[in-house]
Amino acid sequence: MLVWLDLPAFLGLIISAFLVGVVNTLFVPDFTATDAGSQVATAFGNGMAGIGIPILMAAVIGKGMLESGAAQRIVRGFQGVLGESNSDIALLGSSSVLAVPVFFDSVFYLMAPLARSMRARVGRDYTLFIVVVGAGAATTHVFVPPTPGPLAVADQIGSNLFTTIVIGLVTAIPVAIASGLIYGRWINNRLDIPLRDTMATSTEELQEVADRPTSELPGVLESLAPILLAVLLIASSTFANTFQDLFPVLASVQPITDFIGNKNVALTIAALAAAYTFYRYDSMSQSEWSDELTEALKSGGNIAAITAAGGAFGALLAASGIGDYLANALQEVGIGLLVTAWLIAAIVRVAQGSATAAMLTAAGIMAPLTGQLTVNPAYLVMVIGAGGNIFSWFNDSGFWLVSEIGGLTKRETLQTWTALTTIISVTGLITVLIVSTIFPLV
Repeated sequence: MLVWLDLPAFLGLIISAFLVGVVNTLFVPDFTATDAGSQVATAFGNGMAGIGIPILMAAVIGKGMLESGAAQRIVRGFQGVLGESNSDIALLGSSSVLAVPVFFDSVFYLMAPLARSMRARVGRDYTLFIVVVGAGAATTHVFVPPTPGPLAVADQIGSNLFTTIVIGLVTAIPVAIASGLIYGRWINNRLDIPLRDTMATSTEELQEVADRPTSELPGVLESLAPILLAVLLIASSTFANTFQDLFPVLASVQPITDFIGNKNVALTIAALAAAYTFYRYDSMSQSEWSDELTEALKSGGNIAAITAAGGAFGALLAASGIGDYLANALQEVGIGLLVTAWLIAAIVRVAQGSATAAMLTAAGIMAPLTGQLTVNPAYLVMVIGAGGNIFSWFNDSGFWLVSEIGGLTKRETLQTWTALTTIISVTGLITVLIVSTIFPLV
């Protein structure tokens, strides 16, 4: 429906979710015809609850940073320090660091405007810039606590947190280089993705900002304010919740950090900062400014609907039980525990779409078997994260987030994002097998 009939993404995903629901009524016990309709709506609503406000605020952040020149000012700062030839390294490093305390989606919201501004500035290499932003955020997201996914898996497995962080960094660095820089540069030479109008900002507007002299752009600190605010606020909650046992004083501020560190609140505050800069650096009336923000919110609403529909499709596949069926079947295969855990997470991920659900499913199955490991349990956390990241496609809400916010076609997203997540998964497994053989740490 999406590729050959070229239906709007929202319609194709919702129809597919309903069809999976109909199949479930035939094969899943106690799954009724009512469930086939209502569970799609419930899953869609749950998806909107998770990403609705963040995507709408991301649309405002993107609009504000791009058209005020803030994103362009940050890009020029990167190039001033590292040189234009190392723009990809700057984006990879930035997205990797931001993703340690922050969910992948929030990082992509913040970094996509920089990738678009970088393309407008240098006039080429948008494929590379999108890949490195995705690689940095996705790699840290599945390997390095206190990012929530590996943190939860480490807790289920019983892995020491400090050891998991160290091994996560050892795993993430070569994987990010392989998937971001090596694959990014390779695919960039074969696929030229143009800038397209997205997030209520046209390519002409981007180019106009790219041609402005630096003196007409916001200052570096003001330009960075939306990113810094979002990251610091979210990180404050992550820090307080992770380390309150070590520092009891954190318990007294936790209610505050839980509020301001909630991604809905943090991104709203960041959006206000971006919108204010947009108002200051674009010569328009207050009503024109309001109209521009409304257009951004309309664009964000469409993206949120598509992303939540992708999540609903994945949720109905998960309700079919196919992931659990395949995972349990794999337990009987006579291969090493690390490879078994990777395979379980990978197959569950492909079957139902969610990386986090795949990681937690694999962790639940493998936790009772950790006593049989001949290496440190942190390596098990890594291979589960690697497996859970593989082959993001139409049933993964992250696929649609990258496609819609990045302004990519479905085919381009498969060639970049889907291939990227698969490379992260495979190189992650290989890295862990090599490192665990040399340094078992038992």
